[in-house]
Amino acid sequence: MIPDFSFEREALEAGAVFVAGVDEVGRGPIAGPVTAAAVRLDPCRIPEGLGDSKTLSLATRERLSAWLWDHAEVVVAHASVEEIDEHNILRASHLAMERAIAGLGRVDMALVDGNLLPRGLTCPGRAIIKGDARCQSISAASVVAKVARDRIMVDLAQQFPGYGWERNAGYPTKAHLQALLDLGVTPAHRRSFKPVHNILYQAP
Repeated sequence: MIPDFSFEREALEAGAVFVAGVDEVGRGPIAGPVTAAAVRLDPCRIPEGLGDSKTLSLATRERLSAWLWDHAEVVVAHASVEEIDEHNILRASHLAMERAIAGLGRVDMALVDGNLLPRGLTCPGRAIIKGDARCQSISAASVVAKVARDRIMVDLAQQFPGYGWERNAGYPTKAHLQALLDLGVTPAHRRSFKPVHNILYQAP
């Protein structure tokens, strides 16, 4: 599936002037923040190769992210580990999305990946299932968010070595779970997630 500009075009034809796509990455990891990006593309300058960030190579993601920062309107925002644990991962993901959209300023229509709109969205929105594979603005947001979060996890890996976050981005790989048992829980781990919670609260 190759994303196109049809969702954006529909919004523009309906009277919207500022249309942005928003997506998040990092719902599945057991460590690190959840990161969202909001991107407003110039209809006359859309890069080739956009797609669901999970299907793109590292080199392609890096190239596209750099291009988007130079040629589109881009905002990245996060929800912290503490916010993930305080609320839940869905609400934290939506908080990050809300912050990213708010950072763009005026948005007449937010195209949101998924089947739910964040409840704190302050502009009209449309939820698009599998939007990162169908909508170019959402695809662009997924790429930017993925690159930004991966870089955060590389930095965290230097602060907390041994968990392999520079490779697994905080996802619960076999090596990560073993390191959790061997090295213990760090401040960057999500305590509300089962593998971490079980270690913290296991019976003596």
